[in-house]
Amino acid sequence: MASTDDATPRRTLVLLFGGRSAEHDVSCVSARHVLAAVDTAHLDIVPVGIDREGSWSLAEAAADAHAAGDLPDALDPSGPAWDPLPRLAELAAAGPVVVFPLLHGPLGEDGTVQGLLEVADVPYVGAGVLGSALAMDKLAAREVLAQHGLPQARYRGLHVEDLGAPGTDTLAALVESLLADLGPTVFVKPANLGSSIGVSRATDAATLEVALKAAAAYDEWLVVEEAIVGREIELSVLGDRVPQVSGPGEIRPGAEFYDYADKYETDAAELLDDPDLDAETVVRFQELAARAFQALRCSGMARVDFFLPDDDRGPVLNEVNTIPGFTPISMYPRLWQKAGLDYPALIDRLVDLAVERHARRRRNTRH
Repeated sequence: MASTDDATPRRTLVLLFGGRSAEHDVSCVSARHVLAAVDTAHLDIVPVGIDREGSWSLAEAAADAHAAGDLPDALDPSGPAWDPLPRLAELAAAGPVVVFPLLHGPLGEDGTVQGLLEVADVPYVGAGVLGSALAMDKLAAREVLAQHGLPQARYRGLHVEDLGAPGTDTLAALVESLLADLGPTVFVKPANLGSSIGVSRATDAATLEVALKAAAAYDEWLVVEEAIVGREIELSVLGDRVPQVSGPGEIRPGAEFYDYADKYETDAAELLDDPDLDAETVVRFQELAARAFQALRCSGMARVDFFLPDDDRGPVLNEVNTIPGFTPISMYPRLWQKAGLDYPALIDRLVDLAVERHARRRRNTRH
C-alpha cells in the first residue's frame, strides 16, 4: 500500500452508508458530502452501501462518480455483494483501515453495527456499542442523564402495549393522564429514531391519540414530553475522554417544529452559527454538552441539542445524536467550520480519534 510523504502508511476509509432504517435516504445524502470532502491525499476510500433489505454492497457507482468528480446528490448503495467480516479482514491485512459508519437510526446508530465492527477488530468513527445504544434510545438516555443531574423536559415513557387494544377505553384514559401530567401541548417521539421521523406535536386529546399511533409505527417504545416554548440551540462535540465543544448554533424552524422536511427537503428553517447569546450562557451550554457526551459514553462526535425556554429556567437538554447529519445544511460540520476546522480536517480528526480509541481499547482487552 502506498505511503504518504512522511512515511506514515496511508489509511483505507470504509464509508458505510444507507441502512435499513427510515433514515436510509438521509444517510445516502450525508455520505455523498463526506465522500466529496475526504482528503484523498491521506485516505483511500471504499464506499460500502447497505440497502433497505440489509444487503451489503461495494458501491462501485459512487466510487466511479467520485473519481470522475461528478457525484450525484445522494450515493447509490447498490453494487457487487460485500461480506463485511472477510472483506474488512482483507483490508486490515493490507494496511491501516478505519470504518466511518454514516448509518442514521436503528441498525446503524444504535450499537448494532458498532458491535460487528468490534468483532471485526477494526477502528471506527464515533461512539462505541454502549454509547451508541444509550444515545439512540431516548428513554434510556433520559434515565442516565437524569442520574447525572442534567436538566431535561418533563416526560413519560410508554410501550405500545400501554396504548391498549383497539376499541377499549385504555387509550383515552392514557391520553387524559398524559395531558394532565405534561401540559396541554406535548411532543410524541419513537424512542429509537432520529431526523424527526415519526415525531408529532399534539395539542389536545384527538391529536395526541393520532400522534401516539403514528410513533408506534416506528418503534415499540415511545416518549411523550412537554412542549417547551423557546429557542433551539445545538452544539457540536468532538473528542473522546476530554471532548472539545464548538460554539452554539440556533435553529429557527420554518414549520411548527424542526421536522424532517425542515431538515432535509426545504430551505424554510433558518440555521444560525452565531446566535445572540451572552458569554455566560454559551459557557453553560458548552459545559452541559460536554457532561452529556461523557455521561452517555460517547466518543468521536456528537451533536447535543438543547432548548432555551422563554420561562427563564435555563438550558434544557433535548437529545444527543452520535451520528449527526453531514449534509450541507447540517449543523455539526457547520459549527466546526465556524470554529476554523474545515470539512477535510474534521474528517481527518475523526479518523485519528477512531484509531486512538481502538488502540487504547486493545490495550485493555489484550494481556
